[in-house]
Amino acid sequence: MTRENPFGMSTHGAKVVAAILACIFVPVLAACGGESSTGSAPEDTQKHQTTGEEAQTETTAEDALEPAEATIGPKESSNMVPAGGKKPDPAQPPPENPPQGVETFPATTNRIVEGDLEYERRPPTNGDHAPLWQNCGFYEKPVRDENAVHSLDHGAVWITYRKELLEDQLEVLRNYGDENYVLVSPYPGQRAPVIATAWRNQLRLDSADDSRLRQFVDQFRVTETAPLSGNGCTGGLGNPRV
Repeated sequence: MTRENPFGMSTHGAKVVAAILACIFVPVLAACGGESSTGSAPEDTQKHQTTGEEAQTETTAEDALEPAEATIGPKESSNMVPAGGKKPDPAQPPPENPPQGVETFPATTNRIVEGDLEYERRPPTNGDHAPLWQNCGFYEKPVRDENAVHSLDHGAVWITYRKELLEDQLEVLRNYGDENYVLVSPYPGQRAPVIATAWRNQLRLDSADDSRLRQFVDQFRVTETAPLSGNGCTGGLGNPRV
């Protein structure tokens, strides 16, 4: 004898209808992004997407940093012992109208560290450095990154060049090397023929005759961006061309 439920349907018939309804509604639920049995997968996916968007926003903000916004960072020390007992040279504010093409990078630290260091950029723009700074002037051989970065910390502009530059281009750079707070040296493997670097700022150039080089040196030499700006660029390490 076949039993019927209160709706007049046999038990067997009710099971068939339930199976059909399950086949209809379960795929629809899955297609609409329904939660799994644990209910955690969609939430985790959303977290990963949000984190990725935030990281992209932070990277974009760093890439868009302007020189005038590059104040001394919270992990950078500006407490200096005057080099040679001399009072630091007065620093100028960072430029609000820098040369086109200047890249400005985030602050890191400026600790004194012994030994070799790894930098994110070549030539490096800022970071920890050697105890002695590189004396400013023109060099015909490469200088050590760690010493040059210390010079940048004192407010120097570091002009690096490819060895294969023509003589007339080198002569232009030699003249820059005669100026205060300007360090000039070859840099093997750099991406541009000439690169001008100040603490946290850098400009790549195709020629030493580019007018932006003059503008960069004048605007970024001894600026308030460098934590130990104005603390001299002589009395350190190296013998530049006289």
